[in-house]
Amino acid sequence: MSTERSAGSGPRRQDGVGALSFPPVPFIDSHAHLAGESFDEDREGALQRLQAAGGLGVICIGESLAAAARAQQLAERHPGEVWWTAGIHPHDAADYDPLRDAPAIEAAMHQGAVAVGECGLDYHYDHSPRPQQRRAFADQLAIAQRTGRAVVVHTREAVDDTIAMVREAGEAGVRGVLHCFGGPAPLAEAALAVGWYCSFSGIITFRKWDDLDLLRLIPEDRLLVESDSPFLAPVPHRGHRNEPAWCAYTLRRLAEVRGVDPAALGEVVVQNTRRLFQC
Repeated sequence: MSTERSAGSGPRRQDGVGALSFPPVPFIDSHAHLAGESFDEDREGALQRLQAAGGLGVICIGESLAAAARAQQLAERHPGEVWWTAGIHPHDAADYDPLRDAPAIEAAMHQGAVAVGECGLDYHYDHSPRPQQRRAFADQLAIAQRTGRAVVVHTREAVDDTIAMVREAGEAGVRGVLHCFGGPAPLAEAALAVGWYCSFSGIITFRKWDDLDLLRLIPEDRLLVESDSPFLAPVPHRGHRNEPAWCAYTLRRLAEVRGVDPAALGEVVVQNTRRLFQC
């Protein structure tokens, strides 16, 4: 999940969503908080705009058990278009109860959730003590291993611990994605070495983004795109509430930097997303 959540200043509402200025491109939004209150007034409209932009679906993230319940309800209303996850975000690891939360997350995997998470490590904000973050993350990686589900990982300023834990989990057969990936390259290389994926968000369209080599580093068959909506709206909508349709801007930016056709890259991204999440 984006840092905007933690900073306490949410994105402005988008009062009028304009059509894309380019042809639709195929994609699946691999990470959106579509069941949150930011979409209460126009959730169905956001899904319609996703389709109009070429989007084939969205992974609705349950970063808490309450969020997972809402995501499950949304997915059940939109089978084949919305899929859901369940986990405990590292910001909330201080309240993680292994006797209460781990069984609930594991049960969700048997109820149709396509992944564990969002979970991971955040040493930037340190909203939860680091040992508790590592405990919650380790437990969720273990759930992913037992259930055969993917894991959606949030990591910030925790490179060494993330590399160690991802490497161990990957070697044990856990599949996963580093969501909203922003580097560094050694973290990507460690994840790729155990068959994981990296997902890019609208951040790569920002003027301050200058690590073009990172956008070329990830092999085509390990690329995902995401909105992380309602956070991190891409240019030209920066500052407004983000939404799944705007993954199209991220995909086009990736294609531009990599020198490939956006529609062709989109088809690959769709295949990658379906392979990882088995959706």
